[in-house]
Amino acid sequence: MQNLLGEGLKGLKGPILVTGHTGFKGTWLTLLLEHLDIPVVGLSQPPLENSLFNKLKRRGLLIEEFGDIRDRKLVETVFEKFKPSAVIHMAAQPLVSEGYKNPILTFETNVIGTANILDIGVRSGEVLGIVSVTTDKVYRNNESGAKFKEQDPLEGKDPYSASKVGSEASIAAWQQISKINGGPPICSARAGNVIGGGDYTEGRLMKDISNSLIYGTALEVRNFKSNRPWQHVLDPLKGYIGLLEHTLQTGESIAMNFGPREASLSVEQVVIRSRECWSDISENKDQTFLETKQSLVQFAESENLDLNSSLASSLLGWNPKWDQYESIERTLKWWHSVECKKMDAETLCVSEVEEALS
Repeated sequence: MQNLLGEGLKGLKGPILVTGHTGFKGTWLTLLLEHLDIPVVGLSQPPLENSLFNKLKRRGLLIEEFGDIRDRKLVETVFEKFKPSAVIHMAAQPLVSEGYKNPILTFETNVIGTANILDIGVRSGEVLGIVSVTTDKVYRNNESGAKFKEQDPLEGKDPYSASKVGSEASIAAWQQISKINGGPPICSARAGNVIGGGDYTEGRLMKDISNSLIYGTALEVRNFKSNRPWQHVLDPLKGYIGLLEHTLQTGESIAMNFGPREASLSVEQVVIRSRECWSDISENKDQTFLETKQSLVQFAESENLDLNSSLASSLLGWNPKWDQYESIERTLKWWHSVECKKMDAETLCVSEVEEALS
């Protein structure tokens, strides 16, 4: 897959529309698509001031529109103006914590916003395939620790995960609408917890760990025992591209998991591994102590999450390039290079993209 990644998208008449292109994953995805010489159009909210998008000075480097996917008129204008041939839909309210603070906004963005993208994409007459990204948190979770498969039942237990189940319901509905009307195939992509350099989002574990190691501040942790399928951001992004190519070639509308081969790591294991990595990469060998404390912010969320990605492996030939420990190390090296060595963030990102594709 890696050697041919993107080849199936180069003959398209129009560009790939990437929603959420100013976010952490969106920034990395547009870099990846550009490296593959695939034309891109972005649709997203304006970037947050402290974001990888701004760090890399990405504004104006690709064709883009800024706005809210809940605004149907805006979405219609983007499809009419740029006539994309395919869509990778990632724009979302992506935080469990924000879901509790603003549940209505979360549902409007993740359900109605997704419905807007799918409906207008299906009706456009130009779109040949859509990949809509949800999350590993859509599965009904009895905390058994079993790896979820795509056919497992879906159920949300908090506003964020429930809204993403709503996204999945939208996907299922428009798959039928599209099938009846001879429209494009629509796929759902479900990935685990992504990590990597440049995720400035508030509350992200690896950013908080890096800040604690660099500045000597205490790390607040909600639950040391929570298990998550951690993976480097470029691995699932390659999967999304491969899934889009697959659905364009076969016309299949399917759901697909993207996660690490090995069992999920706990937050405690991530912290321990981070300490070990930092002692190897830091010039200040005394600055490897990582003080941790229990966060006062608590809310209900799944403790055990793990994904079975055998379908992606068998259909796409997709497998993660880096395991969870390697992904942790790469993430810390990125933060150390940018924050401590003052290296150029764009150069580091491009280098990682090239290595991911090698």
